Amino acid sequence: MAVITLPDACADLVADGASYRSFLEALRAAAEPTRLRLLGVLAHAELTVTEITQVLQQSQPRISRHLRLLCEAGLLDRVPEGSWAFYRLAEGRVASAFVQLLGTDDPVLAEDRERLAEVQRARQDVADAYFRGHAHEWNDIRSLHVAEEDVELALTALVGSEPVGDLLDIGTGTGRILTLLAPRATRATGIDRSHEMLAYARASLALTDLRNAQLRHGDMYRLAVPTGSMDLVVLHQVLHFADDPTAVLREVARVLRPGGRLLLADFAPHREEWLRDQHAHRRLGFATDEIAHWCDVAGLRSREAVRLQGSPLTVVIWDCLLPPLAASA
Repeated sequence: MAVITLPDACADLVADGASYRSFLEALRAAAEPTRLRLLGVLAHAELTVTEITQVLQQSQPRISRHLRLLCEAGLLDRVPEGSWAFYRLAEGRVASAFVQLLGTDDPVLAEDRERLAEVQRARQDVADAYFRGHAHEWNDIRSLHVAEEDVELALTALVGSEPVGDLLDIGTGTGRILTLLAPRATRATGIDRSHEMLAYARASLALTDLRNAQLRHGDMYRLAVPTGSMDLVVLHQVLHFADDPTAVLREVARVLRPGGRLLLADFAPHREEWLRDQHAHRRLGFATDEIAHWCDVAGLRSREAVRLQGSPLTVVIWDCLLPPLAASA
């Protein structure tokens, strides 16, 4: 495979002796074609072993062996979650610098990226089919956890009594959160990928007199919203469907005005595996330190976290802020 020269990608690691030694150890561990391909793929997405085998078209035992070696070398992170485990590029300068060594025009890596896109499209098709089949009963599904009324009360308490300006509800579903918070907003927009969900939400909004609310078809990874245009963004029971939560939070940070807020409501970590099969959940809840880390990467600051204890599912609402711009000297 084509690579760029070591000095071009690693000048800062050369200056840092300890990091450079770690880099050389990682280089020795990755000096194998399949492991180079794994790094190239996992630099773009967080995947399970099954998904990786589909992309690289190799057996699971072979892939698992290479993944173990890369994890031991500190180039990959393995994140267990219930009966699944997700693999992703490790945080830090060594893994990041190493990926820069891979040639961007290598035909093998290009084919891997094409198959990765196919795997991601297939995963999205499963989620879309789920939403089409359950659009009419979405509110009933939400009642499987802590009472939705309690979640709504906690959300409105966090929003407070002051006007919220421009509101964006990502994954608006039935439009319930939009209906709840739009009266406090100057303008309220609900976005959802599912046309069936949007049809349901439009029918619900038609029963109200909310003239400042609108619904749009859209993707949480690529919001058709101007940069720095929103004062409040809500992600209500949406992030557990995300293939790449960090990318979602980065997009949230992009559309928020400085000083704007994100209210993120989702499940605490749990072991309800059936939610994956029956309701297309990608993640089985989130730990607070995990959300804080992703927020930090996206440029957000995680603040208060409100826990609403349920059995077996507990809902947590994270209050996150896009820090205001520093005052000019």
